[in-house]
Order: sequence, then structure tokens, then C-alpha cells
Amino acid sequence: MNEDLTSPESEAKLKEATRWIPALREEIARVIVGQHYLVDRLLVGLLANGHVLLEGVPGLAKTLSIRTLAAATDAEFKRIQFTPDLLPADIIGTLIYSPKDESFHTRKGPIFANLILADEINRAPAKVQSALLEAMQERQVTLGDETYKLPEPFLVLATENPIDQEGTYPLPEAQVDRFMLKLKVGYPSKSEEREILDRMASTAPKLDVSAVTSLAEIGEARKLVNDVYVDPKIRDYIVDLVLATREPAQFKLDLDQYIQFGASPRATISLTLAAKAWALIQGRAYVIPQDIKDIGMDVLRHRLIPSYEAEAEEISSEELVTKIFDAVPVP
Repeated sequence: MNEDLTSPESEAKLKEATRWIPALREEIARVIVGQHYLVDRLLVGLLANGHVLLEGVPGLAKTLSIRTLAAATDAEFKRIQFTPDLLPADIIGTLIYSPKDESFHTRKGPIFANLILADEINRAPAKVQSALLEAMQERQVTLGDETYKLPEPFLVLATENPIDQEGTYPLPEAQVDRFMLKLKVGYPSKSEEREILDRMASTAPKLDVSAVTSLAEIGEARKLVNDVYVDPKIRDYIVDLVLATREPAQFKLDLDQYIQFGASPRATISLTLAAKAWALIQGRAYVIPQDIKDIGMDVLRHRLIPSYEAEAEEISSEELVTKIFDAVPVP
């Protein structure tokens, strides 16, 4: 840890560095009705430098939420609509040959932006989805012999339709693992839906968004995430949770036949970073066990692969993660 954020001076610094968070929530709420869970998790991804995958049926404001976040943070934003005929070059760019000077010129793709909305990412085949792998992990793109750094910050916020919908392709496990969080976006409540009707049932709904923070301010808050304190006992708790997805019998869980693959070490890192960011959003300079529980499902649900037996018995990865959280002792 670089700095003790629990001193009075540092607590004041923490509040100053995160004062834009309530303003950002308020600005997004001017456009998006409800969806507090979604907005808060997008903030976690922004602070923890982690990509976010959103799953839900069409029409739940997934795309609008991401577009609004980009406008409210004054970030460079690009939207890529994934389709079955999309090519990798359509995302990362390509080399164009110029007969005039007999040389190749680089034409950068839409991936060169701060916030990338990969809309309906599972409507494109695996080779196109895999074009994002280097960009998501290394924050760089290779075109020909040259490697180009992507802008900072760089976040992929992807939406996908449920896999059982027609015309979708499951994402490769290697790519799914690179998303820090996977969110399940649900329907609004009755009162929220009525508000949506009142606000949006117009041929020209008002969707104007003002920038309430900057990438520089977000960068300063990101630095503080590294200084959020995680007690050794909580670090052990995180490791135990991830270990339980691989070796459930160690924690007296009879789940071996239901888990095909457990979470990778990337899950351990992601859970720690996401919990730190979540604590910071709550105005705390230290992580408590409840932070792990609050954010844990979003970090683990896509990293635990159920077996055929689990699918046959209609046991989801969420149910398995819940059983693991119930079984692993809390410090």
C-alpha cells in the first residue's frame, strides 16, 4: 500500500477525488430510469480499469446507459455493431496499399477510443470476437509489423443477448475471462416502467447529457483504488472463494460433478480490484467482507463453467456461486 487513506487528511483527499461520483450518477439518472445496479457496476469497471459484459434481452437501456456514461465523462466513444458478416479489420483497422508511393498506410479502426460499446457482441463469429483479445488484455493493437497503444483509459463495454436467442454465438472462454464483470440486466419495476413511459414516449425524447467529470479526474480516483486497504484475512477470503470454484470438496461442498471448470487466477485479481473500487464508491478506504459479497457474483458468474450434469438439472452458474458464498467462512 502506497498511502494510508484512513488518516483524516487522506479521508478528505478521498472525498475530494470521488466527489464527481454522485454528480455522475445524477446526470445518468436524468436519462436512465432506475438501473442503479447497472450504473454502479459501470462505475466499478471505470475505476478498476476492467471491461464489462452486459447480458439482457433487447430494450433494457444497455446501449443507452453506456452512451450516457461516455457523454457524462467526456470520453471518446465508439460504437461497434457486431453482425455475422463483420470482419476483424472492421474493428482493429487494417493496412491500405497506396500505389502512388508503393507503400502501406495504417487505417485505424473504431477500437481506438476510450469507451468501446461492442453492441450484441455474440452476434459475430469467434474470429471477430477474438480480434478484441489483444486489445482487451494488452491495451494495444498490432497491425502488420507495428504495435499501437490504445488510448488511456480504454474500456470495452459489451452487450449480448441471451444465448438461447436465435442467431447468437457463445463467446470463447478466453474472451469471457477478460471481462472483469458480467452483469445480468433485468426488467424495470412497475413504477420505473411508468416513469419510462412518461419520459420517453415521445418522437424526440430529451436525451441531452452534460459532462460532469473528466478523464483526468477519473484517472486520479483510479490511483486511489490501488491504495484502498485489503486486510490479509480478506485476501485469504478472496483466494478461498476462487479456490472453492475449483476444489469445492475442500469446503465440504458436493459440487464436483456440477463444475466443469473453476475460476482462473484472473478472477482473484478482478475480485480484489472490483472490491477496492466498490469500497471507494461507498466512500471507504478499506474493503469489508460485504464488499466481496456485493460484487462477487458479477466477477464469478461467467468464470465458473457448469458441467453437462448441471445443465441437465438446470443448475446455473449463479446458483453454484451462491452455494460457494454460503459455504466459505467469512472472516
